[in-house]
Amino acid sequence: MTTSLIAGLVTLLFTTLLTIAGVGAAFILIPVFVALGIDIHVAMATALLLNAIAMSFASYRFIRAKLVLWKVAIPILIVATALSPLGAWVSQGLPRDVLLWGFVGFLLFAALMMLFYKPKEREVEQSRGRQIAFGVAIGTFAGFFGGLLGVGGGNFIVPVLVWLGINPKKASATTSFIVIFSSLSGFLGHASLGGMSYGLLGFTAVGSAVGAVVGAWLMTEKLKRQHVKLIIGVVLLGIAAKMVWGLVT
Repeated sequence: MTTSLIAGLVTLLFTTLLTIAGVGAAFILIPVFVALGIDIHVAMATALLLNAIAMSFASYRFIRAKLVLWKVAIPILIVATALSPLGAWVSQGLPRDVLLWGFVGFLLFAALMMLFYKPKEREVEQSRGRQIAFGVAIGTFAGFFGGLLGVGGGNFIVPVLVWLGINPKKASATTSFIVIFSSLSGFLGHASLGGMSYGLLGFTAVGSAVGAVVGAWLMTEKLKRQHVKLIIGVVLLGIAAKMVWGLVT
């Protein structure tokens, strides 16, 4: 009971922050759950399901606020899903540490871009053809490299959308919708390897839902464009730091 309660509070905290950034909290929750003594497969399955829960709640608010760019999101979702297995297959012949160091470099570049680069915002959402083209290009990039490195494509999608000049709020909201489906796919794979702890799932699901609602409310109602960029940049630096720690220890 105590472990599940602590896990629920941690889930609430990180889900609130990462919902603003438009990425799931699984990459942080998995090592935290394992540190609490939870089986690795249970931790991974639970965290991925929580991603889907959180992003579903967040996307409901983002959709109502008309922040999701559908003509960007759907092509990304389709193409990324199709190319992720190809990336995973290619990765079998490459040194994983080299790939992960390359990804760390990308994250650091993207984080610095978020913190210091000020792209001119483009009215991408007014051009249907451009939206679809951006979606296909980003889906190709995120799907292949996400599969290649075994990481969530959302870490690629948000910074690339912002770099293209899309409003950071719309970039986060669009990515949140995509993360629902990628997380569900990952959950089904890991759930087959280990059982679920329903006590853990109960506490963390509540924390995930509440955190997503709070994070989405802050993003849509309280935070300005530059605040969202700052949070995304800090989150990307955190992901990079976690990956470096795993590579050197």
